[in-house]
Amino acid sequence: MADAVTVSELKIKLGDFTAIADISFSASVGDFVSILGPNGSGKSTLLKAILGLMPPTTGKIQLFGKEPKQIPPEWIGYIPQVKTLDRSFPATSCDLVASGFLRRWPAGIQTCTHEIINEMLELVGASHLSHKPIGWLSGGELQRVYLARALVRKPRLLVLDEPATGIDIVGEDDMYRILEDCLAEDEITVLMVTHDWLVARHHATHTLLLNRRMIAYGTPEEALTDDNIHRTFGHVGHQHATI
Repeated sequence: MADAVTVSELKIKLGDFTAIADISFSASVGDFVSILGPNGSGKSTLLKAILGLMPPTTGKIQLFGKEPKQIPPEWIGYIPQVKTLDRSFPATSCDLVASGFLRRWPAGIQTCTHEIINEMLELVGASHLSHKPIGWLSGGELQRVYLARALVRKPRLLVLDEPATGIDIVGEDDMYRILEDCLAEDEITVLMVTHDWLVARHHATHTLLLNRRMIAYGTPEEALTDDNIHRTFGHVGHQHATI
């Protein structure tokens, strides 16, 4: 069976600027891959390429043995950063989840669709937010609703861009619990950009360290060595001599 994600010798240039290069890794069905790197390291560019939104300059990306644009849309769930959503848009939590199921903003929601939406909102602990306008939601509440939206069509690949931004510790713990439950029950493959090394170490099965080029890829124990972190982020702390 083909890997869920295969990236081979990927390079993407934006004009004369090389955004990312020399990226090669694969993820099997059920893997949870965390992607870490400093600002400007190409993490968002990599996600866009995997989602089929940005063509490779050279190299290849395959999802379940196919090119990204050949994948049925329902196979992929995507959770953006909370700050990218226009909170003034006149929609409720139910509308937002329905847009993921219908692939459009709903003009009306049938009873059978309502049942599916309510099931997803209950799964992420947000059933009480169903009719609440998205502009009234906290960061943590909105991210729960986004998670329900991403899961509503039972995707095979879930892509998350810094999903914990703006969420409190309790909400963050709940989100990772839900993700781990989905991995266990439905064999979803997860790709997640994060700045949190502890999340990568404790929740992911694999970690990709990126700074425009791939620094390391492997299990968290293999990838998150002091040397690899230094090569990725530079000087990130101070060591003091002991007496």
